[in-house]
Amino acid sequence: MKAVIDRFEGEYAVLLFGEDETKVDIPKKLLPPGAREGSWLNVSFELDEEGTKKQEERIKNLLEKLKNKNK
Repeated sequence: MKAVIDRFEGEYAVLLFGEDETKVDIPKKLLPPGAREGSWLNVSFELDEEGTKKQEERIKNLLEKLKNKNK
């Protein structure tokens, strides 16, 4: 997926994604060095199955603690 840096607003960059130009604000510190207004970025997201499982387990444990606290 590609996005273009439309502009900077304070510590954030306004990126426009896709043909419908979905606007997303991200911290400037996450951009690659040399990125400026008009720069095109290759952006990708991937699922972290292991991280997801760990988070689900963490939430399950917290819920168990809450249930046991009320007994």
